[in-house]
Amino acid sequence: MKPKAPLPLKDGVAPSYLWLQQEPGLWEGVGMLAFLCARFPAISEAAWRQRMARGEVVNQQGEALTPMSPYRRGDCIFYYRDLDGSEEAIPFEETILHRDDHLLVVDKPHFVPVIPTGRFLHESLLVRLKKKTGLADLTPIHRLDRETAGVIIFSHNPDSRGAYQSMFQQRTMDKTYEALAGMLEGRDFPFVYRSRLVDADKFFLMREEEGEANSETHIDLIERRGERALYRLNPVTGRKHQLRVHMAALGVPIVNDNFYPHTVPAGAADNYDTPLKLLARSIAFTDPLSGDVRYFESLRKL
Repeated sequence: MKPKAPLPLKDGVAPSYLWLQQEPGLWEGVGMLAFLCARFPAISEAAWRQRMARGEVVNQQGEALTPMSPYRRGDCIFYYRDLDGSEEAIPFEETILHRDDHLLVVDKPHFVPVIPTGRFLHESLLVRLKKKTGLADLTPIHRLDRETAGVIIFSHNPDSRGAYQSMFQQRTMDKTYEALAGMLEGRDFPFVYRSRLVDADKFFLMREEEGEANSETHIDLIERRGERALYRLNPVTGRKHQLRVHMAALGVPIVNDNFYPHTVPAGAADNYDTPLKLLARSIAFTDPLSGDVRYFESLRKL
């Protein structure tokens, strides 16, 4: 369970937190600074000292921690993540499609991650939107890859969040994607593709294996564009990278896919001129609170 943060948003960024679950052992008598330096070796001792001096490292009661504060099993430590000015700006802007008392619906651009991850913090969609709207309780209620553009829904009301999250867990919403890929010859459209998806050797990839299918995608042809085609994809299940793996398995990987079927070497810089040609075109559902049919569509084109 996510604990209530005793620190406020800082420039749109919520504090990170860490539960202390190990026995004190090694850390007994040496203090919290030694533990944090060992737990986060990429952050210097000087940086931790500066954060502590500013009162930006606290426990769950909001008590500021000092370098010699004791390690207490069961405590929760809150601190602000900081990229020390090394974060590169992503030159694409999101568009807010809808806002009410419960939901914020957004048209996400390519290359922008939904939540802070890796080298992205302030350029994540979540932090951008918190700065733009001031909605401190903003949380995405489903996933969208960093490389994918299109419609994504956020909750900003904790009281109603569970009702909307359950729609995605129970698959009671209709999600439609569009993808540009090579022309798939010899197929009658629409058709259904099913396979078994599992984690690949590299933690961020998926692969197919023999066995009972756990993923399903409905595929239709929208139009042919020379040697390529624009497809309508409706995922029945929501496996990680499902659409990208399925299209690659059919022999027509999505244009500009850097993961499937071949992965670009780690560390390669983003090429903003070649976005993945995958778009979350629309989401439709029956509102669990009002009973109204809701429909949201991206303004973007592939």
